[in-house]
Amino acid sequence: MSIEKTLKDTKMHYCIGCGHTTVHRLIAQLIDELDIREKTIAAAPVGCAVLLYNYMNVDVIECAHGRAPSVMTAIKRCLPDRFVLVYQGDGDLAAIGTNETVHTANRGENITVVFINNAVYGMTVGQMAPTTLPGQITTTTPKGRRIDREGYPVRVCELLATMDGPTYIERVAVNSREDIKNTKEALKKAFQCQLDGKGYSLVEILAMCPTNWRTNLKDSLKFVDKMKEYFPLGVFKDVTKLFF
Repeated sequence: MSIEKTLKDTKMHYCIGCGHTTVHRLIAQLIDELDIREKTIAAAPVGCAVLLYNYMNVDVIECAHGRAPSVMTAIKRCLPDRFVLVYQGDGDLAAIGTNETVHTANRGENITVVFINNAVYGMTVGQMAPTTLPGQITTTTPKGRRIDREGYPVRVCELLATMDGPTYIERVAVNSREDIKNTKEALKKAFQCQLDGKGYSLVEILAMCPTNWRTNLKDSLKFVDKMKEYFPLGVFKDVTKLFF
């Protein structure tokens, strides 16, 4: 039984070992701790988290593939007193929704984005994503991703941190106890950034996908460590202290 009011007592559809389950719980804990459940509006993406509304006891709107940042920008502008949460995977945010991601961040919209990076398209049986690692095997790169053919993985945090609009950008992970602790702290800071009216924040979370990586849970935790070599953890932009 769930101990978080925001997390429904419902069996999740995610595969065993999926990182989404951990992130859902962290988000629910923070919404409870910050007492913002009644004012939260979340966006469910197209992807593995498409059924987010089944698990979160908050208002949730389903957005077209990649369009969540634009939809939630409109909601935040119409209802500025609400806490607006955008939840997206790597295909939704960094491929289909690249345009929305970049321009929403560049405008500095006062929303919070939670970006799950598991280096693969999860819902649609494991195709190459913008974040797939060089050499990584997927259903569309059966011999591994080739840089000369598919190009380089997209580093979202590094890209957005070059813009003037964003306020807070950090990359974290959920494959160890310490990483989970750090992820909750990063999410809390991103949530508070919006609550204080300081502008756009994004937390990228490196997460496990044992099913589409074709591995067991133990090895999937090790694969996230491998992801960290290409996607280093850390704060890429933080100008929250410039606000008074």
